[in-house]
Amino acid sequence: MSRVLVVDDEPQIRRALATNLRARGYEVDLAPTGEEALRLAAAHRPDVVVLDLGLPGIDGLEVVAGLRGWTEVPIIVLSVRDAESDKVAALDAGADDFVTKPFGMDELLARLRAAVRRSAPPAEEAAAV
Repeated sequence: MSRVLVVDDEPQIRRALATNLRARGYEVDLAPTGEEALRLAAAHRPDVVVLDLGLPGIDGLEVVAGLRGWTEVPIIVLSVRDAESDKVAALDAGADDFVTKPFGMDELLARLRAAVRRSAPPAEEAAAV
């Protein structure tokens, strides 16, 4: 079972993501601020982070930089910002994917599965002789 850290200042987004992710077997941690996101990431070591850019306190780009200082966890940015420059800034800061709000839940879940799949350590294969 994968652990997802959802970081968004909108309670309805956190609630909707938590409900959908838990229904699909994910463990979910929720953070309304960037500071709380960094604390939870250090305490629970998520398998993937879903992160809004517009947060109170430290913003999403600072959260990406903070996470990249010590972990390679996949980060999917989920933001209302849709300018190319915002997407480029987030990806250059270390995010792995960018989804704009409003979003389709199925698409976000597929991107989340792909991020987790890509980050999984390779399985050892028996040598074929």
